[in-house]
Amino acid sequence: MSTLSSSTKSRYRTRPVMATLILFGGGVLLLFAIGLSISVGLADIKLSTVWDALFHFQAGQQKHHIIMELRLPRTLAAALVGAALAVAGAIMQGMTRNPMADSGLLGLNAGAGLALAICFALMPGTPFLLMMFYSCLGAGLGAGLVFGIGTLSKGGMSPVRLTLAGAAVGMLFTAISEGLTLFFRVGQDLAFWYAGAISGANWLQVKMVSPWIIVGLVAALFISKSITLLSLGEDVATGLGQRTGLIKVVGLIIVLVLAGSAVSIVGAIGFVGLMIPHISRFLVGVDYRWIIPSSALLGSLLLVFADILARMVNPPQETPIGALIAVIGVPFFLYLALKQKGGMEG
Repeated sequence: MSTLSSSTKSRYRTRPVMATLILFGGGVLLLFAIGLSISVGLADIKLSTVWDALFHFQAGQQKHHIIMELRLPRTLAAALVGAALAVAGAIMQGMTRNPMADSGLLGLNAGAGLALAICFALMPGTPFLLMMFYSCLGAGLGAGLVFGIGTLSKGGMSPVRLTLAGAAVGMLFTAISEGLTLFFRVGQDLAFWYAGAISGANWLQVKMVSPWIIVGLVAALFISKSITLLSLGEDVATGLGQRTGLIKVVGLIIVLVLAGSAVSIVGAIGFVGLMIPHISRFLVGVDYRWIIPSSALLGSLLLVFADILARMVNPPQETPIGALIAVIGVPFFLYLALKQKGGMEG
């Protein structure tokens, strides 16, 4: 980065030692959280039993069956979804220099929800892989409308205008989805999706979604340096030889794959992609080569612990994790909205 000006270098703060500590310490904590998540539930299971089931599975044991067929896929889904939503939010914030960018606030979740409502209402029995594809298309439609409205509005695109456009498009898509739900009587199929729940995740969904999410995460790492330069300003990125148009297209495709895959398996969980990149940026600095892996890890931790809490708040009933995350997400959003003055924080 020696070609950067001194003023730009002052904004290019990074904390590699802290980032390394977060990645190693967070990785260990994530392994513990996964074990804890598998052991907690209506039938409490010892961690030693979890270990035996993972490495010495016995088909005849009921607890081993609960672990391998119910709790393990659910926990892995939570970790994958948390990483996907957090990284999608980080890329969106970096590319648009919009600190309030999030798949839920910018129309992606609502677009994916509309696509799923159409599948349930008009194409019952659609295979899950096709539903995931339609979910990505719906997310792309939502994002396209939001950015189109934000760009065409008087005064040009700004974080506040994008957020308002996202709210309008989200309400429109949600209203259409609810209309389809009532008319075709598929409310029960979509109830858990609207609430943001992970209790129904199974091995088929995990196997379908995990390759796409892993590819998306790896691709995000490959373009992380370019996202860093874009976050410093398009003029800076262009001056350093970046093909900004191509990077934005690739970044948008990655966001749609990550957000669409995540939404198709657990539903409308908002604020993960809003909060986690800000926390990562605060901890490791503004280099997206550190922000993206840190966001993936912290996002996984948030969803896994939220899923644990969802089973403990009101047993034997489960609280949707979307509602739990919204409890902290809404105040965080209000804080950003009050602090926001039109620019990306450094």
